[in-house]
Amino acid sequence: MNVVFITIDSLSRDFLKTYGQPIELDVQTPSLDRFAERAVTFDRHYAGSLPCMPARRELLAGIQEFLWRPWGPLEPYDQPLQRLAGDHRYVTQLVTDHFHYFEHGSHGYFTDFHGWEFIRGHEVDHWQTAPIDPDPVLLRQVLAIGPDGSLDEWGVRARARYALNVAGFRREEDFFPARVFSRASEWLEQNHRHPKWFLYIDSFDVHEPFHVPEPYASMYTDEDPRDPELVVWPHYGRIDEGRSRLTERQVAFARAQFAGKITMVDRWLGHVLETLDRLALWDSTMVVITTDHGHYLGEHGWMGKPRAPLYDTLARIPLFVWHPQNPQPGRRVDALTASIDLYATLLDAMGIASPSPHSRTLMPLIRDETREHRSWALYGYWGSTVNVTDGRYTYLHPCDAEMPASVTSSMLMNPYPRQYQPPDPPREAEAGHFLPYTDVPVWRFSAPAMARHDTPLLFDVTRDPGQRDDRCGTQPDEADRMRRLLVDALEEMQAPTDLFTRLGLEDAARHA
Repeated sequence: MNVVFITIDSLSRDFLKTYGQPIELDVQTPSLDRFAERAVTFDRHYAGSLPCMPARRELLAGIQEFLWRPWGPLEPYDQPLQRLAGDHRYVTQLVTDHFHYFEHGSHGYFTDFHGWEFIRGHEVDHWQTAPIDPDPVLLRQVLAIGPDGSLDEWGVRARARYALNVAGFRREEDFFPARVFSRASEWLEQNHRHPKWFLYIDSFDVHEPFHVPEPYASMYTDEDPRDPELVVWPHYGRIDEGRSRLTERQVAFARAQFAGKITMVDRWLGHVLETLDRLALWDSTMVVITTDHGHYLGEHGWMGKPRAPLYDTLARIPLFVWHPQNPQPGRRVDALTASIDLYATLLDAMGIASPSPHSRTLMPLIRDETREHRSWALYGYWGSTVNVTDGRYTYLHPCDAEMPASVTSSMLMNPYPRQYQPPDPPREAEAGHFLPYTDVPVWRFSAPAMARHDTPLLFDVTRDPGQRDDRCGTQPDEADRMRRLLVDALEEMQAPTDLFTRLGLEDAARHA
């Protein structure tokens, strides 16, 4: 079975018609809508390790890493699916504009592909150094100058780079979705006659900055997209305070540009789907479309991916799967699934046994052989709160941010990487066999934790999909059950001992 695996970064399911689109904008996604008519749509699919590169280690290596380490490279003991596919005589290719693969501290993800192409220039990719004076309107819109006129160092040194990188963009075809999906379509044209192949298309859009050409810039707003007071790259944080404070008009414009970017991505995604049509590949090809996480655009008063509770806006994500053995096109699956499961699923489709202790194949669900899959899914950021869902309730558990968190890796890695910062390895670390899923010795050291909320949060997402009504106080028995489920899940994962302590769950745990 050939495989096309497509990730669209930061794709929020609330903006998609297939998921009911419970927002004020009528976002047009004809290509995704057409694909959903053919595919299986998963309704209770959750992210795992956030954000970008932790999610990709889950997808490509099958390790739910946020319990042990933050953003980092593939590990020497990982078995990435592209390597396993190559070992089984698949021709493998990566097409991406996701520059994080190529920055400091993220190495190893692309090297096992037989071929890879990197479309340069997105976000803060270190690419162009000219023009010296880029478009002043775009520069102001991406710098997101604070309400007091302030501009921080990160804005000057990093955000301004985007304006340099895209200074030569004149047509829609210059923008990143057009280049990524067009090149992927060309690769299919040139390579589909290989006996077996695996194509991974990793689109960094719809990630910010929400900079789009016409007609998308005006598609969902009556504002002048060239108004320098409007923002296409809002700062992360509360929209009602501090540097991230935005007016209602600015929030509405950011949402409109995000929606426009979704429609632009959808158009160019359509080129890949049309290529599959033209080459008659559907009967021999599995196609998976998903994302790594969503993006706050004013929901719960937040913008971006800040230190906020992990509401479903970020954590509950879209997943569409086409497989020739799906007995009913357009079917929806209500079982609880997680991003970590895609590793085993893609390998299963290629006839390769999964070595992952964390990933569970979705193929029985895709073939409609079962209606059950998981009783829990864990999700979160390393060194922060830990969250669990059983598919109906989401339980968000706080952490003690005063207690350091452990990092366990083969590298003395900087746990808080920035592409413009040099590495800052720890000076105190111990080596040993600390990981339950490998017998390879690794380093372990401590780094500061981060809080997102002070008390537990419980939501019934069946009755309250917007997670407005915290049920911890009114349903204490349910909160206790979900807390016990969290402990059980962490024990099953053999999570680090210090994690139980930092979460205040050491008394509830039987072992760690």
